[in-house]
Amino acid sequence: MAESLAALVAEIRACRHCALPHEPRPVIWVHPEARILIAGQAPGRRVHESGVPWDDPSGDRLRQWLGMDREAFYRREHIAVAAMGFCYPGTVKGADSPPRPECAPLWRARLLPLLTKVRLTLLVGLYAQRYHLGEAAKPTLGESVRAWREYPANVMPLPHPSWRNSAWLKRNPWFDLELVPALRARVGLALR
Repeated sequence: MAESLAALVAEIRACRHCALPHEPRPVIWVHPEARILIAGQAPGRRVHESGVPWDDPSGDRLRQWLGMDREAFYRREHIAVAAMGFCYPGTVKGADSPPRPECAPLWRARLLPLLTKVRLTLLVGLYAQRYHLGEAAKPTLGESVRAWREYPANVMPLPHPSWRNSAWLKRNPWFDLELVPALRARVGLALR
């Protein structure tokens, strides 16, 4: 019998598999009709508190890259969000910790086949790129993003839209000039 998306989401939201320094609150935002999957790293503190993915300044920048307002972005039948780690991993020296290593192996193989309408997957950050691109991932995030044309049209590697990456974005003006317009075009096609 095929697994249902609703049952799996309920199981993910109830997950307490990892030992975290705080109460787990898995954040997952999926719908069976979603056309775009955003595979990020893990929720930050603000998202952990609100339970709404990309509900922070990084989300504002990501929506700007996509050319979407909040209303369009949060239409579940448009956008699915399933990060490499569903829970906020805490911080180390003022920066968010990496996603818990147990999460992706525990859930992704069961979740991704249930998102049958996804036409475009956005690989936001190094962890998502390594997982989804496998051997095709370049040695660094910047190299994978720069090689975006080499990957199939249904995937697009992106840097994390965090303010911490502002310097990288300034050093790489091609991102705004070349990749962002292509990203917006692919988003438009995926939502048709």
